[in-house]
Amino acid sequence: MRAFRHRDTTDGQDLPALLWRPGPGHRMISSAVLGGGIGPRSWVLNAQVAHGYTRRDPQAHLAEIAAAAGAAGPGVGMMTAADILTTRASAYDEGAQAVVTAGTGVRGWAATEDAAPDAADAPYRPGTINILVALPVALGDAALVNSVMTVTEAKVQALLDHGLDASGTPTDAVCVAARVPRPGGPVEEFAGPRSLWGARLARAVHEATLRALQQERGGPEEETAALPREGQSPIRRSRPAPSPSSTSPAQTTSSSTIGSVQPSVTWCTAPSANGPTAASR
Repeated sequence: MRAFRHRDTTDGQDLPALLWRPGPGHRMISSAVLGGGIGPRSWVLNAQVAHGYTRRDPQAHLAEIAAAAGAAGPGVGMMTAADILTTRASAYDEGAQAVVTAGTGVRGWAATEDAAPDAADAPYRPGTINILVALPVALGDAALVNSVMTVTEAKVQALLDHGLDASGTPTDAVCVAARVPRPGGPVEEFAGPRSLWGARLARAVHEATLRALQQERGGPEEETAALPREGQSPIRRSRPAPSPSSTSPAQTTSSSTIGSVQPSVTWCTAPSANGPTAASR
């Protein structure tokens, strides 16, 4: 994962962005404003924008940032007003890898009487908890959808373990990258929290989210990294002791190569199921 800077068109600030290019043979499921849905994707962008973001074409804006950074083909673009360099955290669990950037200044519970429909002419509000997960296996369509559910459950668990009374922020985004199924090849049909890969995904997301939240709150700085490119084997290390607010068992290991601790910065100017043992998926 490469860090670079782009010129924000709202107020002219130079702000950071993260770009991951995993190599060919991946398809992704995402809720992102650019490249959302299910399909083959070549890159994932997580761009920081100004708190007073006013552009009404975030898809075009993210595409401009990605193109200026050298990304080509279809991709996924996410936005956040959070500081993506100081809140970025990653975790690795038995092949499942997660990178999270977190900003929880605006947070709450999904079901609330205070919620109101977004006005059609309201400016886009950049998301504040962005989650990227990479799996080294192919997932069926239903498993892809279920992986997003599992990511969300693990995120909420991390928020509660960190002592935050919230299920998220109003504009969180998620992206799960998996291998493209090959004809006659194995395809994982389940990605719920009690399936093999769903459990690994959940632990990685929970750990990465906890670390990102700790860093946002000024906790101890964690080693952060980017997802490895295709063919690059992560180096595993022991999971650090959980924070006092964490109640999850210490099952997660993390990778010191999910990027570099201090990524090289370049500059560009731009004019974002349960498993088969259960009765249901």
